[in-house]
Amino acid sequence: MAATTSSSSSSSGNRNPELRKDTVSNRWVIFSPARAKRPSEFKSSSPAVSDQQLNQRCPFCIGNEHQCAPEIFRVPPDNPDWTVRVIQNLYPALSRDLPARPANNLPGSVLDGFGFHDVIIETPVHSVQLLDLSPHDIAQVFLAHTKRIHQLAAHHSIKYVQVFKNHGASAGASMSHSHSQMLALPVIPPNVSARLGNMKDYFEKTAKCCVCEIQHEDLLIDTSDNFFSMVPYAATFPFEIWIVPRHHSAHFHELDAEKAVDLGRLLKLMLTKMSLQLNNPPFNFMIHTSPLHSNASELAYTHWFLQIVPQLTLTAGFELATGCHINPVFPEDAAKVLREVNVPESA
Repeated sequence: MAATTSSSSSSSGNRNPELRKDTVSNRWVIFSPARAKRPSEFKSSSPAVSDQQLNQRCPFCIGNEHQCAPEIFRVPPDNPDWTVRVIQNLYPALSRDLPARPANNLPGSVLDGFGFHDVIIETPVHSVQLLDLSPHDIAQVFLAHTKRIHQLAAHHSIKYVQVFKNHGASAGASMSHSHSQMLALPVIPPNVSARLGNMKDYFEKTAKCCVCEIQHEDLLIDTSDNFFSMVPYAATFPFEIWIVPRHHSAHFHELDAEKAVDLGRLLKLMLTKMSLQLNNPPFNFMIHTSPLHSNASELAYTHWFLQIVPQLTLTAGFELATGCHINPVFPEDAAKVLREVNVPESA
């Protein structure tokens, strides 16, 4: 990630394969453009939402609140004309009703499945998707995330909260109504531990945050006052996008209202460009943040960011066996294509 990018002016089809190492994940990625079409010709073959799905009524629609799991809070509070609702997941991966017991690090350890699994309903209207919302309304979704994280932080047994969104059935969404999810865990997951360890190693060698040091000139898509969007130097997936705070920030839940609107504006632009260019692909977004109870030394090298992954390729045997992904689109080419997508002013 902090490495100098190679020559990016040539098209992918004229370039040799490369292996690049990502500083944040410490993983190698193979870039093999000969395996794919031109970057500008990438399209999703299965758009995320069909007309038939849009016409279905569902428990997340306004007026059907009684069909849902218990509500935690809504925005605005105590208002039947809500814009965002946070509810318990009806089919939680973890149980909030189990006793919270401290974890140990012994091999083969077993821990009761205590934790919290919540759903954030992002709009009361079934046909409205996240990219259809205004920056202010997307900000309300982010602020609902941060409010809930602050609530969960009161449980000292909760170590990490993962915010994520699955959009489209092939991206893991069981409901087509726009929503995101949060899982609060009593342990720090292995990918998070690895990310933090890599950030720490870079900081100890350079006294700098590796995310602050990202070289993004050829990888930049757009910027705002507080954030920039880019394709990472060693992107694991074709047209993967990161939205990164311009200034060092360790915790997503420290996002304030003004920055939430700015983030909402840039996320809306990225989702719109991705939808126009890639035929409304199914996608996942994940917010990579720091553990809840980090100490001051850890905050110096951890930097949160939002990752968007359009579902355009399959993870197959080689990737599962090695953890090394093959990406058919060079990041510089993906960034150029996305930069050049013209978004109508009405979007």
